[in-house]
Amino acid sequence: MEEKIKYELEFPIHASPSLIYQYISTPSGLSEWFADNVNSRGELFKFIWDGAEEQAKLLTKKSGERVKFRWLDDEDDPYYFEIRIQVDEITKDVSLMITDYAEEDEVEEAKMLWTNQISDLKQVLGSA
Repeated sequence: MEEKIKYELEFPIHASPSLIYQYISTPSGLSEWFADNVNSRGELFKFIWDGAEEQAKLLTKKSGERVKFRWLDDEDDPYYFEIRIQVDEITKDVSLMITDYAEEDEVEEAKMLWTNQISDLKQVLGSA
């Protein structure tokens, strides 16, 4: 299996961290912007896009701060994706930090996908 490359993205976002957290940590919130539909049973989340299903395990979540998932088809891999809310202590500016992995020839495409997803999230939050 090919080594995946870790990348991080930062998206300034104009919304309260507690509101953003609802959209990154709950099935109903995630289905507003991340996938067409999201269901969960405990720490297992099922993401549905255009009829295709992907399952992910919720690895960690810290209230008001971050969520980390691992796709189940990659269960043996060390790869995950994390969505973290970062607040600048001085300016109080809020950013969404994305950590994810992609194969070398797919990094730019993956970054574009996240950019589009976060754009959808900003619209849902009314911060576009």
